[in-house]
Amino acid sequence: MGKKAIGIDIGGTGIKGALVDVTEGVLLSERVRMDTPEGGRPEEITEVVRQILRELKSPKDTPVGICFPAVVQNGVAKSAANVSPKWIDFDADAHFTKALKRDVHMLNDADAAGFAEAKYGAARKQKGLTILATLGTGIGTALLYNGTLIPNSELGHLPLHGDSAEKFAAASVKEREELSWVEWAARLQEYFELLEKLLVPDLFIVGGGVSKDHLEFLPLLRLKTPIVPAELKNSAGIIGAAALAKKHS
Repeated sequence: MGKKAIGIDIGGTGIKGALVDVTEGVLLSERVRMDTPEGGRPEEITEVVRQILRELKSPKDTPVGICFPAVVQNGVAKSAANVSPKWIDFDADAHFTKALKRDVHMLNDADAAGFAEAKYGAARKQKGLTILATLGTGIGTALLYNGTLIPNSELGHLPLHGDSAEKFAAASVKEREELSWVEWAARLQEYFELLEKLLVPDLFIVGGGVSKDHLEFLPLLRLKTPIVPAELKNSAGIIGAAALAKKHS
């Protein structure tokens, strides 16, 4: 199993997994997707992950990387965005390793996507500060400096209009409020301008499911910083989680 690992991407609405070639950064299987259980509690999510692993039919010694919408410090979830608060201060690494009887490495979902884009995608060989923003149920972010991941940035929770930025500009807000691409782009403009003001990055990368429609909204943004879609699109989290699991195995 020299160059293979499994990546599992746990989100607020769906859980996706695939077998990954970590040398090339490509999927070796179809993505298996299941709905995130109502409430997003650890026990129910663990059962869905177990089902996905069964469907992928990979040997038990295949490392598993799981990315998750939370600050993850040394395998312990320190927050919970769009999932149950039972995850807070929960040793997810130890829990999944025991429950799945596999070698598991746990990390933040946007950090997994950022690591993948630095190793295989739009941030490959990029100098200076890159900020990846995943636009989905919430907004996740990853900071990369000269290709090195600075974990747990959580810039989707910066204050904007009296609330966290993700409650103003996430892709789920576009759907819920039935915003046009132009209306949503105006909100993204404010968000990315705030990041520019605070951090002066060299590159923005936009990931998440909506990145497949990047031509609808990225050309509408007027920023000082170049902004590009994630090359690995919505598989970036899966690929990054797998690559980091292999690195730590």
